[in-house]
Amino acid sequence: MRRDSISDLLAFMAVARERSFTRAASKLGVSQSSLSHTILALESRLGVRLLTRTTRSVAPTEAGERLLQTVAPRLQEIESEVAAVSELGAKTSGTIRITAIDHVVNTVLWPRLRPLVAEYPDLKIEISADYRMVDIMAERFDIGVRWGDQVAKDMIAVRLAPDQQMLIVGAPGYLSERGVPATPQELLAHNCITLRLASGGGLYAWELRSGARELQVRVGGQATFNSSYQMLNAALSGCGLAFLPQDLARPHLQAGRLQAVLQDWCPEFPGLHAYYPSRCQSTRALALVIEALRYRA
Repeated sequence: MRRDSISDLLAFMAVARERSFTRAASKLGVSQSSLSHTILALESRLGVRLLTRTTRSVAPTEAGERLLQTVAPRLQEIESEVAAVSELGAKTSGTIRITAIDHVVNTVLWPRLRPLVAEYPDLKIEISADYRMVDIMAERFDIGVRWGDQVAKDMIAVRLAPDQQMLIVGAPGYLSERGVPATPQELLAHNCITLRLASGGGLYAWELRSGARELQVRVGGQATFNSSYQMLNAALSGCGLAFLPQDLARPHLQAGRLQAVLQDWCPEFPGLHAYYPSRCQSTRALALVIEALRYRA
């Protein structure tokens, strides 16, 4: 393999992930024209087109997608090992990239990480708020944070929070006008605030459970968002009913700005977990971040 092949592969992966030469060039700190020449040279050496380019988008070809899925994890392993070796005699430094749901960033991650970055000035934390089920290996995140039942079995998982109940909530004014639903079926007649899923683009069906009976209620309404905070604000404004994590709704329930309904049907979900690949070498920076995030009852 040519010495410059690894850097060229890293350049390709940046473009493939960003779906943009402009954004990838900005992240890599190179010019767009230089990055384009690098990709063309790589494609010429391999004898295959790796990217499909149009005036509006860039996407991996079948060959490019295969390269992305097979090579990216190996390069990440190499980077992790090199980082681990370099840390043996050095102070704690480096960048830890985390993907999590937006409200989790505010309520769990940042309150626990803020003291850490104050203590270790050479440590950098990059957090991406995202509702997609992110492949952390392919997209080069160090840590993913999701509900416990969403964590793949081959990952190391560390609990960040206890199991949490989801609640159906609405503003008192809305419930006074539209009535309080007594059964899950009555939700279909209500103006429900829905969540657009990032993966697949469909609407999230409310997962309800009472005893052994489980239902997925495909509610509808006038307002659809892709963020818990937006759904919360819509519910507070009296727009309709929202299905929200208990910790997000709790202060507004206590203040009387929201009321919970159908609580007997609102299930608990496995608590939040941080996860990372089992085959990746843990660096000092990663270990410190995980320990700062770990749930302590």
